[in-house]
Amino acid sequence: MQIQPANRISEVKEYYFSKKLREIDQMRQQGIHIINLGIGNPDRPPHAEVLETLHQTSSELDNHGYQSYIGVAELRNAFAQWYKTYFKIELNPGNEILPLIGSKEGIMHVSMAFLNPGDQVLVPNPGYPTYASVSNLVEAKMISYDLEEHLNWQPDFDKLEAMDLSMVKMMWVNYPNMPTGANATLELFEKLVRFGKKHNILICNDNPYSFILNDKPLSIFRIEGAKDICIELNSLSKSHNMAGWRVGMVAAAPEFIQYILRVKSNMDSGMFKPLQLAAVKALSLDNDWYKEVNRGYLERRELAWQIMDMLGCTYNKNQSGMFIWAKIPEHVKSSEELSDKILNNARVFITPGSIFGTQGERYIRISLCATMEVLSESIQRIKQN
Repeated sequence: MQIQPANRISEVKEYYFSKKLREIDQMRQQGIHIINLGIGNPDRPPHAEVLETLHQTSSELDNHGYQSYIGVAELRNAFAQWYKTYFKIELNPGNEILPLIGSKEGIMHVSMAFLNPGDQVLVPNPGYPTYASVSNLVEAKMISYDLEEHLNWQPDFDKLEAMDLSMVKMMWVNYPNMPTGANATLELFEKLVRFGKKHNILICNDNPYSFILNDKPLSIFRIEGAKDICIELNSLSKSHNMAGWRVGMVAAAPEFIQYILRVKSNMDSGMFKPLQLAAVKALSLDNDWYKEVNRGYLERRELAWQIMDMLGCTYNKNQSGMFIWAKIPEHVKSSEELSDKILNNARVFITPGSIFGTQGERYIRISLCATMEVLSESIQRIKQN
């Protein structure tokens, strides 16, 4: 007898970066020094006061037990104040906010809470691959919708309206957008809310990049009536250099939060309390913190632009987020060919846009999560090859 996996596993591939990092690690074990400019993994630490809070609270004897599934009140209140201060949104910390062990977890929780097998879900192309893989895991049917550069990577609502939407239950959107760096506007969010209400489609906005190279954070909840049809995910991973800490949140109407909580409460046993209290400290930081983070990214962006110029790529200098998304030259066959050429010849890994969908096949992406020294060395390596 041979034990077979669940059918859903046949629809899901190993995450691209999981495979690529393994390949890079094998090259390093052979003595080959690889520079990785592929992943948006913040390389700087959180604020010193955040680290000190974690240290102090970890030393308290009564902070090591199981915690509430809804997070400590201090964290929910801190998220609510964060949204009020920076997004100009009122959220009830008692029933409209649910802390998560990272917002990637939230993509699974939301999908399990709202999608039945066979339900259809609109997924952006290009887009974060997890939207598609999680849809497959919950046995929903993924319907791809194209984002195009000439529309500033926003949905084409005329094309959406021409589709059969009768089985569509949910739509993933992500602004500021990953991988393209395109920003949202209130006009876009108004269109999304109207679209969701018209077709009874739950609009899920994934919003972890609001503070990176972006001085006007926006939430979809700025639109009147958005809570009737929308959910928003957010995270401290990018905004506070806390990617490995796994602290995120979902904001929604109380009824939606309760549906998500039914899933979450059966999947984890709460977040380590000192982590939550350190996150409270992070959320209380003033605007100087975000300015300092972005000063570093601004300097790095100049060097990333140099790399794109050397490769003959074209790009929009008004992108937000911690990546540079650029179109490859016409004479280059594909983004994967260019990425592999740079990796094999210059020993520098740059992400091919094709991993984000067919609409990304003519694009590549560089992460700004590398020091000035590493980016400078990358320039020299590419220049020599």
